[in-house]
Amino acid sequence: MFSKRAQEGDGLSVYRRALGARFVLLDPLLQRYFGPVPPGSTGVGHGVFEHAGYRGPRWLRPLMVIFAAAEVMFPDAASNVPFTVENTPGPGTSLRGVRLFRFPNRARRMVDAMTASRGGEVVDRVGRGGLLEVRLRPEVTRGGMRLRSVALALRAGRLRLPLPPMASVVVDERVDRVDPARQRVDGRVSMWPVGEIFRYRGSFTYRIQSAVGNPSAGVVPPA
Repeated sequence: MFSKRAQEGDGLSVYRRALGARFVLLDPLLQRYFGPVPPGSTGVGHGVFEHAGYRGPRWLRPLMVIFAAAEVMFPDAASNVPFTVENTPGPGTSLRGVRLFRFPNRARRMVDAMTASRGGEVVDRVGRGGLLEVRLRPEVTRGGMRLRSVALALRAGRLRLPLPPMASVVVDERVDRVDPARQRVDGRVSMWPVGEIFRYRGSFTYRIQSAVGNPSAGVVPPA
């Protein structure tokens, strides 16, 4: 259980709260990414997805269109998609993320807000208004991070509708073996019985900078 001081904010990141002592098992590059973003700063990553977007059957595309309007997922798909990720501190001890996918004909966004639960999980509310709630269990594997969903729910204001265990989310983050200054991400959404319906995988560099665009004090940007 978190202390009152932790609940009010003590400089710990969402992921450090969830992992506890296991956080130091992450590669130092990933500790920077999953570590805290100081107030008044933004964590910014730039890279390219080798593949990004929808991979499911045609009959599920209307659902993706609805999700796209809420900035959860989208029906677009392409290779070699430039992207940007921005992480900023949210209210209390939360973390907000924005991912921008630059497809050839349009840009798509995915937004979320993360908090750590008392059970050692990360609660990720994805989309504008937190439409989709994903409870993720973090694991450290060979210096990398794996986030695996354990429960999903739809949210509308105070209404919370738990979803049956028909869908799963897995996200893997690790240091790029070819370029140690970069990290790789592989996110997958699967649905029973059709299998994988959405995926993004690629590499990027990440730095923490102040609101005016300069690197934050004490934070070394990637080489």
